[in-house]
Amino acid sequence: MAEKRDYYEVLGLQKGADDGAIKKAYRSLAKKYHPDLNPGDAAAEEKFKEVNEAYAVLSDPEQKAKYDQYGHAAFDPSSGFGGGGFGGFGGFGGGGSRRRNGPVRGDDIGVHITISFEEAAFGTKKDITYNRIQKCPDCDGSGAEKGTSPESCPQCHGSGQMRVNQRLGGMQFQTTTTCSNCRGSGKIIKSPCKNCNSKGYVKVSKKLEVNIPAGIDDGERIALRGQGCDGRNGGSTGDLILNVNVKPHSIFERDGYDIYCEVPITIVEATLGAEIDVPTLEGKVKFKIPEGTQPNSRFSIKQKGITMINSQRKGDLYFDVNVEIPKNLTEKQKEHMRAFANEVGESNYAKRSGFFKKISELFK
Repeated sequence: MAEKRDYYEVLGLQKGADDGAIKKAYRSLAKKYHPDLNPGDAAAEEKFKEVNEAYAVLSDPEQKAKYDQYGHAAFDPSSGFGGGGFGGFGGFGGGGSRRRNGPVRGDDIGVHITISFEEAAFGTKKDITYNRIQKCPDCDGSGAEKGTSPESCPQCHGSGQMRVNQRLGGMQFQTTTTCSNCRGSGKIIKSPCKNCNSKGYVKVSKKLEVNIPAGIDDGERIALRGQGCDGRNGGSTGDLILNVNVKPHSIFERDGYDIYCEVPITIVEATLGAEIDVPTLEGKVKFKIPEGTQPNSRFSIKQKGITMINSQRKGDLYFDVNVEIPKNLTEKQKEHMRAFANEVGESNYAKRSGFFKKISELFK
């Protein structure tokens, strides 16, 4: 297996970058490598996954702190630094100085989910499948074979720690160390559970239907409390963190709860005014543009944007009109255009007249 790249390197950042820089880099790279913009490109798809994995860790303060201290080892169950979390499963958030027989909260689990622009606007339900760590059903988390129980460690008497006396320079010091016999657990398992190999916990696959609220934006998260890994020794269950990616739309762009698009109109519609069709997320609506509408004029339609989270209100739709100039005219059509121009003259072109007036004054 190829060695994982540093998460900061994946996002093109220096170690310790702040939240703003992390989010900005993620948005740029996620858009660059998004599968919808790179169909059939396996390399881009792998880059997209790598970028999402890096962001899942670095955008979470707790996970970022672990990563900054231990690197990828923070999420390796075999490293002893805690494991689990977004990068793997199995460490249950353990810490160096924390007693192993005390309550330990289960790890959070990060899952990426991609939804369409419309699903983000109106909300949806999605089925997801993920792996979590839970108590072994055979031994109920004890690690001992069914019908047996762990025994208190005879060396540390169940405390998981030993006091060691040392003499230095004629003085006696007492230090506390982890019991080597039970490795700090305070218990000895003489008949290990075969299902979990005495660990007390197993990795299982879970399927869950999740509700995606209307109004959620790209890069936002949903925390599902108690759906992560089981805790140890009475510790609470971790959470499932959904990292939401929203696909780009072919027409609309989003800014907060407002949406924007461009609508092409003809030179005749712009000149005379017209009732035009404007696209919205709920279908086309009629909109009357005034006579003499200029290119890139912006109009708005209230309450046709994105539904605000936990609210009935919506943002607005803004559209810019793009006056399209006709091409490939016939000679007869060109003659009509020239006749029209001669008939109108310069007086109806205020910007043009003002521009050339300034030029004349400039070069007097």
